[in-house]
Amino acid sequence: AIRDAGTRNPVMMIDEIDKVGSDFRGDPQSALLEVLDPEQNKGYRDHYLDLPFDLSQVLFVCTANSLDTISPPLRDRMEIIQLSGYTEFEKLQIAKRYLLKKQRLANGVKDGQSQISDTALRAIINDYTREAGVRNLDREIGTVFRKIARKVAENSSYKTRVKPEGLVEYLKKPRFFNEVKKRVASVGVATGMAWTPVGGDILFIETQVMPGSGKVVLTGQLGDVMKESAQAAVSFLRSRSNELGLAEDFFAKHDIHIHVPAGATPKDGPSAGIALVTSIASMLTGNKVDPNLAMTGEITLTGQVLPIGGLKEKVLGARRAGISKVLLPKRNEVDLDDIPDEVRTQMTFVSVEELSEVLSHALGKRIIAPVPLGNENLKRNGIVVPMPKRGTGKRAGAARGRTKVSPRPASRA
Repeated sequence: AIRDAGTRNPVMMIDEIDKVGSDFRGDPQSALLEVLDPEQNKGYRDHYLDLPFDLSQVLFVCTANSLDTISPPLRDRMEIIQLSGYTEFEKLQIAKRYLLKKQRLANGVKDGQSQISDTALRAIINDYTREAGVRNLDREIGTVFRKIARKVAENSSYKTRVKPEGLVEYLKKPRFFNEVKKRVASVGVATGMAWTPVGGDILFIETQVMPGSGKVVLTGQLGDVMKESAQAAVSFLRSRSNELGLAEDFFAKHDIHIHVPAGATPKDGPSAGIALVTSIASMLTGNKVDPNLAMTGEITLTGQVLPIGGLKEKVLGARRAGISKVLLPKRNEVDLDDIPDEVRTQMTFVSVEELSEVLSHALGKRIIAPVPLGNENLKRNGIVVPMPKRGTGKRAGAARGRTKVSPRPASRA
């Protein structure tokens, strides 16, 4: 490649480096360490020619769909630049300006013989493809034009304008279905937001409470991090049981079952924390969650809301599902600039710092107070901590050991 470029400082691209795998013949990623390391590639020796060559002036650009399959040593030698996928509007413009012309020419269909409406293109984007780029969109448009070309060959006077309702004739039934806000119709259901390599989406978190022995049951193929978020959500609400109007032994005598549909899809990450708290609080208080509201944010046991990643993709997925209001961590406000104007102006964004704010917006009324300071939080949880008397350097009552813990911790599922 360097010989073909005719220069010692070319730009060399290694496409889809995450697909490189090792087998009995060796590990290509390990071989790339010497090539991509700026401290070593000055004296790189080609093992085929057995000659040294200076690669320090070469600019290597690598592409990948996922960082998970790239070995940590190799990833450590790279500067990671995250690129978001195309929005629906961007895909529509690419299709209208380039893909339609390309597929008409490739299939021998003239402009006057066929037209695909903008609404049909949007339907193809949302119902027949699920990707960050436009590769499958290009393929589906090509399928439509091939079938049109066959009809033109059978009848030279054939003309058509493809509309959304006519796509079944060309592409059969839709392959993807967007989650819709209407599913939040009962107590105990909250709408979270998810990020995937092919774009964002919403997910529903369902909670049921039943008589039992204090177990927390988690289903829906949840990863370890998401399971821990669910445990943290339950523990936080247990610490506020008095404010929720629950009996002291409520959690000891009831099981909590948390389920995240679709069960066949693995899910993980901490960003569903506030949605988990909202779902459980909705079931415990009997208040429904606003169906127009989706939320994302990590939680702590003290009721703080921490920032998350992938906000742009999550918001685009929520908008596609009909969501009009989003709760997000206050420290993610700076990420709103990445969201396209046509989406940002159609939605309402509410920044939150504490779970008390989350529940007020989600359930329509104040359920719990803001995070208390000092020992007031311990008293709220049923823990009595002796305080020192003023003017003495000793803790009054410390010798008596008057520490009482009343709530019994829930067992793990």
